[in-house]
Amino acid sequence: MNKVVANAEEALRGIADNMTLMVGGFGLCGIPENSINALVKSGVKGLTCISNNAGVDDFGLGLLLQTKQIRKMISSYVGENAEFERQMLSGELEVELIPQGTLAERCRAGGAGIPAFFTPAGYGTEVAAGKETREFHGKMYVMEEWLRADFALVKAWKGDRLGNLVYKRTARNFNPMMAMAGTVTVAEVEHLVEPGEVDPDEVHTPGIFVQRIFQGSNYEKRIEQRTVRKR
Repeated sequence: MNKVVANAEEALRGIADNMTLMVGGFGLCGIPENSINALVKSGVKGLTCISNNAGVDDFGLGLLLQTKQIRKMISSYVGENAEFERQMLSGELEVELIPQGTLAERCRAGGAGIPAFFTPAGYGTEVAAGKETREFHGKMYVMEEWLRADFALVKAWKGDRLGNLVYKRTARNFNPMMAMAGTVTVAEVEHLVEPGEVDPDEVHTPGIFVQRIFQGSNYEKRIEQRTVRKR
């Protein structure tokens, strides 16, 4: 089955106001830049975005925050975005902060069809407020529910037209789990190849999880924080 579409605009067909989106990447690494830019242009609003980070002020999901297209963020680390901070403190943006490992596992559980699981992370803190807790082998655990999304937007280094994906290094932190948990998964890739050009042993996301794939372009690949030393 050929899952290739022409561009990001065609790949995002069907995304409407008030939908829930998973957006892959870790910091600014492995984020679906082309898809995010297309979302900004589309004007879709009221979005709930599930992403480890919220980008920076002028890049990544920060662009959607600037245009007030995001209603709620479900994230782990958001410390690099001043506009995010402003909207959260003013009450303009609803925010659910989740321990990073729990966020990853909730996405993975959504893709694996596991509606809930128990984790010790967050027990005794605000994270556990209103959630079921249970003791296992003398230790307390918090029940967390899966996360799923109407669309999952991921970015891979290489993919074939059947949707088999290969990520590079840090981009594997959240993209593979989110690719499994979207009702429709859109993958943008740096290198779009023919079936057989991806070694089966190197596939990180099997094509069965991907509905649409396109060749991305003009990747900036920014560094979130650049630290240099004086000569």
